[in-house]
Amino acid sequence: MPLYVSPTASPHPVHRGTDMETKNYSSESGFVLLGISSSPQLQKPLFAIFLIMYLVTVLGNVLIILVIQSDSRLHTPMYFFLSNLSFTDICFTTVIVPNMLANLLSETKVISFVGCLIQMYFFMAFANTDSYLLASMAIDRLVAICNPFHYERVMNPRRCLLMLLGSCTISHLHSLLRVLLMSRLSFCASHVIKHFFCDTQPVLKLSCSDTSSNQIVVMTETLAVITTPFLCILFSYLRIIITVLRIPSAAGKWKAFSTCGSHLTVVALFYGSVIYVYFRPLSMYSVVKDRVATVMYTVVTPMLNPFIYSLRNKDMKRGLIKLRDRIHS
Repeated sequence: MPLYVSPTASPHPVHRGTDMETKNYSSESGFVLLGISSSPQLQKPLFAIFLIMYLVTVLGNVLIILVIQSDSRLHTPMYFFLSNLSFTDICFTTVIVPNMLANLLSETKVISFVGCLIQMYFFMAFANTDSYLLASMAIDRLVAICNPFHYERVMNPRRCLLMLLGSCTISHLHSLLRVLLMSRLSFCASHVIKHFFCDTQPVLKLSCSDTSSNQIVVMTETLAVITTPFLCILFSYLRIIITVLRIPSAAGKWKAFSTCGSHLTVVALFYGSVIYVYFRPLSMYSVVKDRVATVMYTVVTPMLNPFIYSLRNKDMKRGLIKLRDRIHS
């Protein structure tokens, strides 16, 4: 995600209670994650809510993968990307939610500096892989609607595999660069991260290092990595809309658009919250609002994906029935 210029923070005296300990410290001291809420009365209810959401996310996405693997009619490029999106969503939420659940029942809520960097690395890697897979699915719909006679040749298994490998490679290299740059920073003010996981912006706000020397490199690389899949999705759907509007019959237009409905819903949920959180000036950063928006794309969207893709998809419904019958037989 985009790197923000963090103002140099100055040391503060030690406070108790709701203001966590603030002092000069080295990276070995680690961080304290403030969490979703600092209210003691909300810790157990929030634990129950997010535990249920996490279990629903894992079970729902595992079910999607099993349905696609068990039904040969679903062995198509679209469902190949969907199964990988489901797997990435499981990994994405697992990087964040289990640690958040543990902190909700813990008094210390401490995460080591290395642990914070590891969480940050996999969070960015899986989040970016998600966005590139959504772009791959948009390309699949573009070819299917705008060039249907050449669909099998263009979206062949080898090309789909290369698109998947490219998505993972770009995402992990981007994360590696960001984490390496983050590891060089010094943190000499508050060690309290006002978030429920090690996201880049809240951590950068704690740094007292001068980040101007590498700011241009990071911003240009990050802008390219983040915006490329989004622009690819916009371009794909612009072409799809132009093509569909040329279809003479209303039934034909509806049939073409209906194949994109589920994907568009997921794209809107994912990118809507991502843009709200990351594509704003640091001066507009709001702890409470950004936590809510971050929960949307880190927890809510991965949980809703299986429902969006199964409830509005006849092929998935048929696959679910087939898997159920196979289990009961």
